[in-house]
Amino acid sequence: MPSALDRQVTSALIRKLESITALSEVEREAIQSLPVRTQVFGAHQDIVRDGDTSSQCCLILDGWACRYKLLNQGKRQILSFHVPGDIPDLQGLHLPSMDHSLATMKHTTVAFISHESLRALTARLPDLAALLWRDTLIDAAIFRAWMTGLGRRSADERIAHLFCEMYLKLQAVGLAGDYRCPMPITQMDLADALGLTPVHINRVLMGLRSRALITLRSRTLVIEAWEELMEVAEFDPRYLHLDRRAA
Repeated sequence: MPSALDRQVTSALIRKLESITALSEVEREAIQSLPVRTQVFGAHQDIVRDGDTSSQCCLILDGWACRYKLLNQGKRQILSFHVPGDIPDLQGLHLPSMDHSLATMKHTTVAFISHESLRALTARLPDLAALLWRDTLIDAAIFRAWMTGLGRRSADERIAHLFCEMYLKLQAVGLAGDYRCPMPITQMDLADALGLTPVHINRVLMGLRSRALITLRSRTLVIEAWEELMEVAEFDPRYLHLDRRAA
């Protein structure tokens, strides 16, 4: 039987899913009944590696993670950032092996849920299966937004867009408010995510500060002018498909 700790752990997943749509009491209970195994990782540790075959999915409980691809020359492309409540390797339920790596960005606690348990859950509750599928589709929408940014947005627009996106994702799960959120992303991380050099990232951040749009201090992002930052980014939050009650 799942312990009280297991139920506390799976509440992170409930918060995430309810940022997308409402859950029934039966669905909440089913999620809380999932058996989990928790593990703490240090900063910059791989949770799962490119090419791995896994029998479990990981749920981010505390901390941040990123998907990334490493080229032969050692160059890294960050593909996405993940916060508490996210299951970044949900595709492992259906794909035989990982085509990218997943790593922590800071001290991070992860809950592992077996594929067997998730398959049994989704077979029993098809509406919940559809919701997890919806979550993967939102992931794809975020990828499309990132691809558009890498191909067509200026450096200022890319960074502004990412900050708007991360603030709303964190706000939706109760981890941000008053236009203030944690931001443990280094300038090198931003460079690897946005296809820019660290020098260019530094220059753009200084420009956003000088325009009184943001401040960054003690790994905290403060958005000083939300509407103006959205305008710089041409940010339309509809691609996040957040439930307005949560966001």
